[in-house]
Amino acid sequence: MAPPVDTDADADLIARSRTGDLSAFNLLVERYQTALYSLCLRMLGSQQAAEDAAQEAFISACRSLGSFRGGAFRAWLFRIAANACYDELRRRRARPAVSLDEPRGDDERAHDAPAAGVTMEEHMERLELAGVLREALGSLPPDQRLVIVLCDVQGLDYAEIAAVTGSSLGTVKSRISRGRHRLRLLLLARRELLPSRFRPSSEEA
Repeated sequence: MAPPVDTDADADLIARSRTGDLSAFNLLVERYQTALYSLCLRMLGSQQAAEDAAQEAFISACRSLGSFRGGAFRAWLFRIAANACYDELRRRRARPAVSLDEPRGDDERAHDAPAAGVTMEEHMERLELAGVLREALGSLPPDQRLVIVLCDVQGLDYAEIAAVTGSSLGTVKSRISRGRHRLRLLLLARRELLPSRFRPSSEEA
């Protein structure tokens, strides 16, 4: 889950950025680049595409900073990134031969070696589970995938997600519910790929 956002610090950096202080905007980039890249990676499933979308989002944000009218800067920035991801997904539909099998980047780099106190077997199980979850998430419709990532990965509340997606609270809740249900069905259908201790029991199925 994402750490709490320091809105006062954001406001100061935004004000300075609007005066042309590039160093202030660079601090905003440093503050949000990991979360933005993570969002794009889970939406697009490709390291290179995620890097490109995140970069495009920051460039667009820098150019559009004058239109930011206050509120949650994180939600505003995530909305720009989500739109960049949707643009890329539309381009893919126009050229469906694009591969989705590129390395995932941060997910894999974060697990190169087992954490302290974790056995190699547990480490490999976690990698296997992460792969199955990633594949299932990538199978969701983009609108459901986006709200699931914003809620369950980025830790945004429903109001922030509504601001990012431009949707009502009821729509956000419905998409999250349908997305989680679909994820569960996808995982149940692939339960043989899950590490044994993560497989649902027959009663849960």
